[in-house]
Amino acid sequence: MDNTTHDYLSQSDAVKARFDKLKQREVILEVKGLNKVYKSAQGETTALSNVSFKTHRREFVCVIGPSGCGKSTLIRILAGLESYSGGQVLLDGKPVTGPGRDRGMVFQGYTLFPWLTVRKNVMFGLEMNGMSSEEARREADLWLELVGLERFASAYPHQLSGGMKQRVAIARALVNQPRILLMDEPFGALDAQTRCKMQAHLLDIWRNVDVTILFITHDLDEAILLADRILVLKANPGEVQELIEVPVPRPRSVDQLFTPEFIATKARLEALIHPPASIASDEVETVKPHMIRFTNVADNVE
Repeated sequence: MDNTTHDYLSQSDAVKARFDKLKQREVILEVKGLNKVYKSAQGETTALSNVSFKTHRREFVCVIGPSGCGKSTLIRILAGLESYSGGQVLLDGKPVTGPGRDRGMVFQGYTLFPWLTVRKNVMFGLEMNGMSSEEARREADLWLELVGLERFASAYPHQLSGGMKQRVAIARALVNQPRILLMDEPFGALDAQTRCKMQAHLLDIWRNVDVTILFITHDLDEAILLADRILVLKANPGEVQELIEVPVPRPRSVDQLFTPEFIATKARLEALIHPPASIASDEVETVKPHMIRFTNVADNVE
């Protein structure tokens, strides 16, 4: 099919059947009319306004939007790390009132304890919740095997690459068997090659674990590659623009980046996040930079 005419709303029979099944699963997370207002001496700033959506069991939802749309505020509220001004946040039908083991959190920074080994980092939460060291060690080793780091169990964080550190952080978040895994741009600090590998690792982990994932990213390709649905927020204040069902079939791989479904979905996301400028061309001030020459070389480079 010619990708210039492909509609991001068009779904193959297989994709449609998958979404029909997904929507029949129980709702894990429900956000109803969520508002967040920051107050200061200068006045009030609305970070989130009337945000509503649901995520189903074992669904992978990505959240995208322009800078200032409240993505990180939203995920911190879902994690119980920040209060909200109005609305509801329900996990398995119960209000979220603070942090809990039912939610795992992975940040962009690795947030590992540098004085603990990889195994001890993963064991930490289990031991804090009263599990014996022997049992916690067995559980940690199982999750380290899942993320492919069993050989590095005795290493320290400074001995690992960035991608390996994030795999430890994922194992540490999943070892408590949370109902939902919240990820705030976890691969944002990684180089392109490592990021691509981590995306594949995460999809492999997700296929093998009974967990729902809500993943914040600014990378449109990443969102389409990973997500079942993409929640698009707009800024000032942060509001839901659209909740897009990704028409790209699973299993996903980078080979799909140039398929008609992928290209059409990315075009829609770009249109939502970077709408055409509404200012007339004659209203835009043209600024010509003043170039300073720092060389006396006689020949030109162009």
